[in-house]
Amino acid sequence: MTHMPAGLDDPDYAAFAWARYRRVLGWMALANAVIVAIAVAVLNYAYGPLSWIALLAAIGGFGGTGMMTAALMGLVFLSSGSGHDERVKEID
Repeated sequence: MTHMPAGLDDPDYAAFAWARYRRVLGWMALANAVIVAIAVAVLNYAYGPLSWIALLAAIGGFGGTGMMTAALMGLVFLSSGSGHDERVKEID
């Protein structure tokens, strides 16, 4: 009995799925950059000119949180969409 690769075990599907994941992360990075720019502008308006440390903290805080969330949620959708979640039940 031959086993056909399924989900991310299939090289063609894996290439498609990872390309889709990278595309989603690219769009999320763009949206995140807009959000970070707005947040920095609001902070600058509310508190006056920000030091470079405050700018780095805002960029790291807002940007890092947004991108980490996008990356982890993207991996959840990748795992679910590729069938890896269902294959956990298969114990050989």
